[in-house]
Amino acid sequence: MSPANMRPQKTAMLVAQRIVADINRRGNTVGDRLPPERVMLEEYNVGRGTLRESLRFLELQGVLALKPGPGGGPVVQRPDAGSLATALTLLLQFENAPFRTIAEARGGLEPMMARLAAERMTEAQLADLKSSVDTMRDQLSDQVVFLEENKRFHDVIARGSGNALFGYLVEALLGILDGSAIGIDYPEVRRRAVHKAHLRIYEAIASHDAEASFEAMTGHIGEYVRYAERKYPELLAAPIVWSNVQ
Repeated sequence: MSPANMRPQKTAMLVAQRIVADINRRGNTVGDRLPPERVMLEEYNVGRGTLRESLRFLELQGVLALKPGPGGGPVVQRPDAGSLATALTLLLQFENAPFRTIAEARGGLEPMMARLAAERMTEAQLADLKSSVDTMRDQLSDQVVFLEENKRFHDVIARGSGNALFGYLVEALLGILDGSAIGIDYPEVRRRAVHKAHLRIYEAIASHDAEASFEAMTGHIGEYVRYAERKYPELLAAPIVWSNVQ
């Protein structure tokens, strides 16, 4: 696209970028309050409507929380993958993409993450991963705990890959393809199979065997897709829509 065809950025977006840059420059951390509105209006030389649009955008992105009332105002937050999941969901909805799209993406990405985790995961992260495997084993009769530990297990591996992008991607993808949300059930026999797969993956990562970790995760994701296709083919074929994503 030539410069002549590029649309200029809205003033509110430019101000939002400056606010984030100033947060970084000042070294603000979660819970810090930003300057009051009158100070920000003068500092950024914009009208009240533009400033509030900028702050609202940053609130939607999880960068700020806007506290009402006296002593309120913008407070620094830590963004999570929620905004990424929403953006991906909307992009995929307008492509009429099915939920199988997410399963296929996980099948391509998560084995790579497991391989990196075997090379990079810290002892603390390994302990967290083992805790997830053990908790799932001890609470197999509780599907709520199972689902929580299933998500935790994959999150820990993604973060343990040492690549921050993978951590956010897995969190977003799991947010879109939460089997319980789209109607996939996990009877106890299936939960036991998942636990065995998690144990194999953990043992490979704990042994720092990158290729075994890759293969174990490949088998695990492939097994999940085959189970879903066999039992719930209509769900994987269903188009992704924002209202179905939690």
